[in-house]
Amino acid sequence: MQIIEDSLDNLLKQVAIRTNKVANRAEVEKAVDDIIANVIENGDQALKDYEKKFDGIDLKNLRVSQQEIDDAYAQTDQKVIDALKLAKANITSFQQMEVEESFIDAKKKGVIRGEKIQPLAAVGLYVPGGTAAYPSSILMNVIPAKIAGVGRIVMVTPPQKDGLSKAVLAAAKIAGVDEIYTVGGAQAIAALAYGTETVPRVDKITGPGNVFVATAKKKVFGQVDIDMIAGPSEIGVIASSQSVPSQVAADLLSQAEHDKLARPMLITDDRQLADAVNKELARQVALLPRQEIAQAAMDNEGFIAVVDDIDDAFTLMNAVAPEHLEVQLPDAIEYLNQIKNAGSVFLGFSASEPLGDYLAGPNHILPTGGTARFFSPLGVQDFVKRTQFVSYTREALAKEKDAITTLARVEGLEAHARAIESRFEEK
Repeated sequence: MQIIEDSLDNLLKQVAIRTNKVANRAEVEKAVDDIIANVIENGDQALKDYEKKFDGIDLKNLRVSQQEIDDAYAQTDQKVIDALKLAKANITSFQQMEVEESFIDAKKKGVIRGEKIQPLAAVGLYVPGGTAAYPSSILMNVIPAKIAGVGRIVMVTPPQKDGLSKAVLAAAKIAGVDEIYTVGGAQAIAALAYGTETVPRVDKITGPGNVFVATAKKKVFGQVDIDMIAGPSEIGVIASSQSVPSQVAADLLSQAEHDKLARPMLITDDRQLADAVNKELARQVALLPRQEIAQAAMDNEGFIAVVDDIDDAFTLMNAVAPEHLEVQLPDAIEYLNQIKNAGSVFLGFSASEPLGDYLAGPNHILPTGGTARFFSPLGVQDFVKRTQFVSYTREALAKEKDAITTLARVEGLEAHARAIESRFEEK
């Protein structure tokens, strides 16, 4: 990967340029607009036509039968089943700590205020079916929704000529998905947002996907809620002379192998470590089945930045706001307060990023592209809505009447003021 060694100010400028790259997506936007309009107009038939066009599959039924799901579960290797169940237990125990409670405040005489937490009625989950299947993402999306109390969880995934991944179907069964439909791409997002004869309309859509899926999610936002507009995967590593080059390189490659646009980043105060990691990257990438993808990610998107000291490393990484951040330093937890912007943080030499991808419990659906500055990981909070309520007695309203009418008239809203005053007119 490219090694950058410069002043902190210049490094911050270079990082900003890399992070803010915007692709020209006019053609994608036009294609997605057409797909959404077609699905709204023609429903199931549009979905079938697109699957035949894009995937070469002539679908008879969109919905996956319960028998197919049960058979896939039975045929999945027991080690995979056991690993999925352990992951479910860990994710559940972590996500349960995110549950929020409704509240009522009745401290002021004659006034009751409060907030009611309610689960969404229906959620749609998009599961990609391209170069890799991700049963772990099913657990990460479905489990917090279940904990929140979502009534109906609908999964969509592109059909495959050789049949759907057994591990994906097994994960859906373990997580508690209610319905599965074989439809992918922007057309699947449109179906979830607007509904068809077969695919039900939902309140929120979550899950990763390609540029067409991400664009479709952006387009339907407002018709439904979405989790986030996720981009290619990212990993940032902060390391020093005490870090192990082979481990740093292995962790950088763990995300580089996702996508040619994935972004592996190392920031260190040690030039010798930077050179050693680069040598390890060259050695290890040649051993990977997805070598071409990982190499492209390193060449086009990755970088190693050498800074003057570790404090500068945290300043620079906060500017990057990476999806995943590893702190491969002694006593790494002592640096936690220096981290301002990151989706998920891995502290210490043993906390390798795949720990979070699969088993630790925190969610791996995370903000990318610098959006960790203001977005958070997917969690239970994302599957509920808040309804606020208030009740005043006439006596309590009388005490605040003048303040309300004053503010209403300052804003030029006379009817607002009169609505309050009408409570005090002689009948």
